[in-house]
This record gives sequence, C-alpha cells and structure tokens, in this order.
Amino acid sequence: MSSVLFASVVRVGDGLPLSASTDYEHDRELHDTRKHLKALSKKLPHFPDRCTFASGPYNVNFTSALGVCYMMVCLSSYPSVLAFCFLDELQKEFLVTYDSKRVAAAVRPYSFIQFDVVIQRTKHRYNSPRSLSTKINMADMQTELKLRPPYRLTPDDLQAANGFSPSRSSAKYKGIAPSQTLEPVTLPGAVSCVLSVLCGGLNLLRGVHAIESVLQCFLFAYFSVWRNVKSFLALALVCVCNMYLFQLRNVWQILFHVAVAACMTLHTHLRRPLGKAPDYNV
Repeated sequence: MSSVLFASVVRVGDGLPLSASTDYEHDRELHDTRKHLKALSKKLPHFPDRCTFASGPYNVNFTSALGVCYMMVCLSSYPSVLAFCFLDELQKEFLVTYDSKRVAAAVRPYSFIQFDVVIQRTKHRYNSPRSLSTKINMADMQTELKLRPPYRLTPDDLQAANGFSPSRSSAKYKGIAPSQTLEPVTLPGAVSCVLSVLCGGLNLLRGVHAIESVLQCFLFAYFSVWRNVKSFLALALVCVCNMYLFQLRNVWQILFHVAVAACMTLHTHLRRPLGKAPDYNV
C-alpha cells in the first residue's frame, strides 16, 4: 500500500479546491479522512501555515503560502519530514506553473486539474523514499521542522464553528518564537495597572483644566474686546451728539444776532426827526 494516498491544492480564502489527485482507494477510514480534509480546507484562514491532523491510521498534513494551501493524506507512520518535503515540492511546482492572478480569478472547482500530472509524479517519487535524491532538501526541512514544528490540530479544532474550539480559552500555536500564553496577573502587574489608571486619570484631569483655562482666556478676550467696542461706540455717539448740539447752538446764535440787528435798525428809524416837506410851487 502507498504511503502518500491523496493530495490536493486549495485556495485559502474560501476553500475552493484548485486541483487534486484523481485516484481513489475504496477504504472507509480513508474516505472519512478525506471528509476531514475537506472540512479543514473550509477553515484554513484560522489555522497556522503548517499543521498536522491525526485521523485514525492516517495523517492530514498541510502547509499554506501566498493564499494557496497544499494538503495531503498519508499513513500515520510516514515521516513528517518526507510529508512536508512532498508539500514543499508541490508548492514550488504550483508557483512556477500558476501565478497569483490566475488563482484569484478561478471560480470553478478543480480549475487546475491538469496539475494532477505533477501530483501523481511527485507521489510516485515519495512513495519510494529510497529513490529520492533530495537528501539536502530533507535535511533543510528537518532543521526547519525542529525550529518550527507543525501545529497538531485536535477534533475540537475540526468541530469548532470558526476554526477554534469554544471549550478552550486559547490555542497554543508553535512557531519560530517560543509559544506564549496568557498568565494570571501578578502583584507587580496589578500595581502597574493601578498606577497606569491613576496616571491616566491625572492626565485627563490636567487636560480638563487646560481646556478650562483656554476657555477662560477666550471669554476674557471676547468680553474685553466687546467692552472696548461698547466704549468706542458710546464715545462716538457722544461726539456726534456734541457736534449736533454745537451746530444747533450756532444756528440759534445766528438767528439771535439777526433778530437783534433787525430790532436795532427798526429802533433807529423810528427815532429819526421828521423834516419839512419840500415846496414844489416855487
């Protein structure tokens, strides 16, 4: 029996199968494993880029890169190094054959079914490990797997609605960096949180006072300007009224002098003596 049983290429964004091996072995457990592989392909965005899922006597291994996932089903006894070397070789061949634009434009399942020729050829090589001539690549892959081992999925990951099990608070994914999990808050951490909150409150209070000072300065400037404007208007009104009254007083003085002159002229004419009448008969 072959060690590498099935392989497929899937688009990560929506789980659309782009290509797959066309051979099929009538085995119930293998059929169930392929169902698990199909279910996993629908949740690829929620998983790390390198994972392993155990399904009875078989393993589902997959790796993702540039929006495309390369998946395979093999016997559980098959070495992980060979399995991921197989996926790595598929990835290189697929990237050389198809570009990202063609992958994004694919709308029908198995649009690149002709890639099955490459899958079959690679399967045949990896089902006979003694004939492999990629020892250097295998050594590199072994080193990479030691540094970044694949994340082992569980049935909870498979059954969860969004790729994460609701019964677990967090998933420990392994990567190049050490895995990190949330830990309970220690006393120094609690003190630091309290001090941070207090500092934030003080900064907020300082901000309120700064805004209040700015508003006070603005209101003071506004009322000062308005007071100066009122003073100017009042002074201008007084000047206008004074000029008007001054002109009115001058008019009354002129009328008064005219009246006095008229009275004096009339009085002079009234006091002048009457002369004799001229004699026209001489």
